[in-house]
Amino acid sequence: MEFINDTLIIIPARGGSKGLPGKNIKKLMGKPLIYYTIDAARGVSRDENICVSTDDKNIIHFVEEYGLKVPFIRPAELASDSADTWSVVLHALDFYEKAGKKYNRVCLLQPTSPLRNEDHIKECLQLWNQDTEMIVSVKKSKRASVICSENEKGFLSLTLNKEAKRRQDIPDYFEYNGAIYLIDVKALKTKPVKEFTKIRKYVMSESDSADIDNIFDFKLCELILAGK
Repeated sequence: MEFINDTLIIIPARGGSKGLPGKNIKKLMGKPLIYYTIDAARGVSRDENICVSTDDKNIIHFVEEYGLKVPFIRPAELASDSADTWSVVLHALDFYEKAGKKYNRVCLLQPTSPLRNEDHIKECLQLWNQDTEMIVSVKKSKRASVICSENEKGFLSLTLNKEAKRRQDIPDYFEYNGAIYLIDVKALKTKPVKEFTKIRKYVMSESDSADIDNIFDFKLCELILAGK
């Protein structure tokens, strides 16, 4: 099997979760949630290039019990509710660079996307070229036809489909699904992600895009996995 060596895979797994406490190690179909993402990462890279960034000792225990060494404990200032994901990524890159290992790309895999697998990551990698700042996984939006905003008088108006008379006439819109972010390291060090202009999409299905934020999402993933 051919593995990627120029890409650092980062799995961010903060201990605190208000929507579903302990969700990163909560067992989904008998398997800790974070293991699904570790398995996906191991399908494309060696353990030395996979970094679980966490502040939580229980998560560290589960990850290392699965045979993956956690290289550091995330600093407290990067583990709060207000901590920026990209600061977490830059912290991990800095750790590896100080250890003499430099990477050209980062692949961010959130553990709350258990139905994203190694095939999705491989397909995403195949879309990469030198002009790309980021490839992000998305799903086709079902909300485009009904998204609306409220004006100063309190009345609603449709936002994206003001002219379309039929739903099928509305152009395709996409939503970030949070499953895969493939990022150029030079670009990330130069400017914040919100200023990226060379972003490509990798489209995933509605079911594979499942993102766990609460118990409803968790139960939905159980049903999808049971069906598969």
